Amino acid sequence: MEFRRIGHLPPYVLGVINELKLDARRQGVDVIDFGFGNPDLPSPEIAVDKLKEAVENTRNHRYSASKGIPKLREAAANLYERRFGVNLDPGTEVLNVIGAKEGFTHLMWVLLQPGDACLVPAPSYPIHIWGPIFAGAAIREVPLAEGDEFIANLERAWEYSWPKPRTLVISFPHNPTTVCVDLDFFERVVEFAKRRDLIVVHDNAYADLGFDGYEPPSILQVEGAKDCCVELYSMTKSFSMSGWRVAFLVGNSEVVGALAKLKSYLDYGTFQPIQIAATVTLNEAGEHPKLARDIYQNRRDVLCDGLNRIGWDVEPPRGTMFVWAPIPEAYRHLGSVEFASRLVNEAGVATSPGEGFGPGGEGNVRFALIENEQRTQQAIRNLRRVLTDL
Repeated sequence: MEFRRIGHLPPYVLGVINELKLDARRQGVDVIDFGFGNPDLPSPEIAVDKLKEAVENTRNHRYSASKGIPKLREAAANLYERRFGVNLDPGTEVLNVIGAKEGFTHLMWVLLQPGDACLVPAPSYPIHIWGPIFAGAAIREVPLAEGDEFIANLERAWEYSWPKPRTLVISFPHNPTTVCVDLDFFERVVEFAKRRDLIVVHDNAYADLGFDGYEPPSILQVEGAKDCCVELYSMTKSFSMSGWRVAFLVGNSEVVGALAKLKSYLDYGTFQPIQIAATVTLNEAGEHPKLARDIYQNRRDVLCDGLNRIGWDVEPPRGTMFVWAPIPEAYRHLGSVEFASRLVNEAGVATSPGEGFGPGGEGNVRFALIENEQRTQQAIRNLRRVLTDL
């Protein structure tokens, strides 16, 4: 049969390594998994307790609201006030979405259509590339760089694009490259967008995972940003609630309202007990993001120190839950997929090949900080045994 929208999807490169990992485990190999960025930290106890309590109330088993219950949207607005000093109207500028991937993908449906174009950094998290394509739009790749160089790349991409892009997708701290930015960078992005009548979509997935004193900013902290910007904030990493699928679109009221209108046709919102538990978590578990951040920073230190010790030169990231590692020169000819495959088969260590993140990702592998310090140290010993040409 012929199917629409998925017919031209390439093989999911990250899935290739996952299959190798599963095959190895079926053969009894203890694979240390840095591949899939699936947080292993338990959700806050208060979230679990409140979920159990809310589930017992059968009134919560009915359809909920696709926008999110009012108290949940208020809790998200209060978080933005505490964390970023940003005032949000929970009625018009906050929308609950069923995870950031769902929210982002459906947001592309209301911002883009066939014949439109979207600016996307390269490399990028896969849905940032494919979300616009699923909406029928063309993507214009912007080579990812830091500071002035990225702004210059944006200018060039805009100048040489036809039709002129109407949306810019960004995400900092960045997955997979871990590039981090400061508020003055966002000021320049907002200025760029306003001059060109662009809508900026900032996926703030790692809003609370800044290391060594770095605190990732929100683009909405820029004066006037709500004129042209929306932001996705997720409870996945900050509150260790990946499987709960709770995230928010916040910012420009027209864009938020447009997605709310679309979602009213598509769903009835997240299961209401989850919304209730998430509300209490946002209000009463404010220390959890700091605890999660400290754990990821410790894991980063163990991994980066170990890799550098065995001769694999990597730069410790300032944010995210990843390490973006250039493939050592002696192995670069293999390419990222073959190199990552060898790490699974010969060292029992799973990573994500850079090729899976689109143009600009080749030549690197990504480590997700989802193994504890002891397992990470074992992985370093395995890699030292196998990577003899470092």
